[in-house]
This record gives sequence, C-alpha cells and structure tokens, in this order.
Amino acid sequence: MTVSTLKACFLAARPKTLPAAIVPVWAGCVLAWKLSGSFNLLLALCTLGGAVAIQVATNFFNDAIDARKGADTDRRLGPTRVTASGMMAPQTVMRLATVFLGIAVLCGVVLYQARGWPILAIGVPSLFLAYGYTGGPFPLAYRGMGELFVIGFFGLVAVMGTVFIQTGGWPHESLLLGFQIGLLSAILISINNLRDREEDATTGKHTLAVRFGPKVAVALIWLEVKLAVFSGLGWIAFGQPALAIAGAPVFLLGLRVIWGVLTFPPGPAFNRLLALGGLQLILFAAAFHFAAVMGH
Repeated sequence: MTVSTLKACFLAARPKTLPAAIVPVWAGCVLAWKLSGSFNLLLALCTLGGAVAIQVATNFFNDAIDARKGADTDRRLGPTRVTASGMMAPQTVMRLATVFLGIAVLCGVVLYQARGWPILAIGVPSLFLAYGYTGGPFPLAYRGMGELFVIGFFGLVAVMGTVFIQTGGWPHESLLLGFQIGLLSAILISINNLRDREEDATTGKHTLAVRFGPKVAVALIWLEVKLAVFSGLGWIAFGQPALAIAGAPVFLLGLRVIWGVLTFPPGPAFNRLLALGGLQLILFAAAFHFAAVMGH
C-alpha cells in the first residue's frame, strides 16, 4: 500500500469524527462500573472496536455515495473527500467500508457470546445504517434525519448498549447519559450541515439546515448545547449529583460554539467549530469519568 493510498484512507476515515464513536463506549463503561462496581476489559475493547469500525465504515460509505450522487462538489467548504477528488476509486472505498463492517461483525461475535440475542438487535440495524445513512432507498442524511440518527444510535443505542454489555441490565441512568452524548454528537452534524447548506441545497441533500434555513439551523445548535448541559441536572434525581458537573466543560465550549455560528458566515471557519465540538465530547467524557471516580 502506497503512502498516497494510506493518506486517502486516513482522510476517508475522518479521524476527527471518531470521538462520536469512542465517547459513548468510554462513558458507558464508566457508568457501568459506577453502578455495578465491575468492569470487563475484553468486552469493553470489543465494544469499542465494533463502534469505531462502524463509524469508519459509515464515513467510507458516505464518501463514495456522496460523490456518486454529486453531493461533493468543487464548492465544498469542508475537508477533501477522497472519491470526489479522485484520490481513490469509488469501488475501492466501498470495499474498504465493507472490510470495516466485517471487523465490526468479528467484535460482535464476542459480544453475542457474552450477552446473546440483544447484541443482534443492536448490531444488525447499526450495520445496515452504516450504509443507509447516505445510501439505500431512504438515505437518512438526505431526508433531514441526520441529527435524529446520531442522537438515537451514537447516543442512546451506543451508551445503553455499552452499559448492557458490561452489566447485563438496562438501568435508567444509561438513558440519561445516552441522551446527553447523543445531543453533543448531533452538534457536529448540525454544524456540518449549516456549513454546507448552500452546496447541499443544489445537490438534493435536504438537511434540516436546507429545509428550514440558517436561522433555524443556528437555533438547533443552541438548543442541542443547552439540552445537553441542563439535562445533566437529572443526575441529581438519580442520587448522583457529582455526575452533573460533567456539563461544565460542555457549557463553556458550547458558548464558544454558539457564538461562532452566530457571528461567522458558513465557511472554513466552521471547521474550527467542528473541532471544538469534538473536543467538547471528549471533555464531557473526561469530566464524567473524573466525577464518577471522585464520587465513588
């Protein structure tokens, strides 16, 4: 494999998006340990491997399918897409996506042996939607359902599934944590869609930013930040007030993100806001971990 091919693979994997796969597993394992007092490293690594592999496969599929549909044009404001730019053939990108789905399946076999049929209920739709996010007869990203997909699968399903894998149960606390992380992950999609709104409007990609305009798109980002922070007060109701402090870095960085989308015109500056959104996710997980350990 040449250096240029490795570079193309790295770009197509979109490493800046990987916190959306890593954080739910990280925080979910912390919550499981907090509630049960136990931790299984093998199951955690298989969960993480499966989540990251599905995320990377989704990114590869997205790269190839968007290029095929003409959604990535020379007006693109975000990072280079390897298929549209000609760095890699679309068939190669699709095959690599399938390879990563295979890695996810291998991780899932270990998880299935440990927890049984619920792993199939979680894993099979996740594998399908890696392609169905932008492909298939009803591509979610082209129907304005990107944010809902992320909240559902990168938040609720990922966190609750991780806690189930570690504990064998479905505690209500995992629903709250999944909601918070899902909202923080959705901020990334919302910023991306606001940045690309004008291009998407000309290529048939009907995101929420395209459907309802920039003012609603900005208001959505504001709402996602606020809900992620203030829903954390629910930890008090669960008798875990220390865990509410995980919203502190979210609030501070969230204010910076909100200020940015209010003052910057959609363009390359939004790529820095996306980086802040990824950092926001990581800091939330780190603060949650710290609070869980200190309050244990």
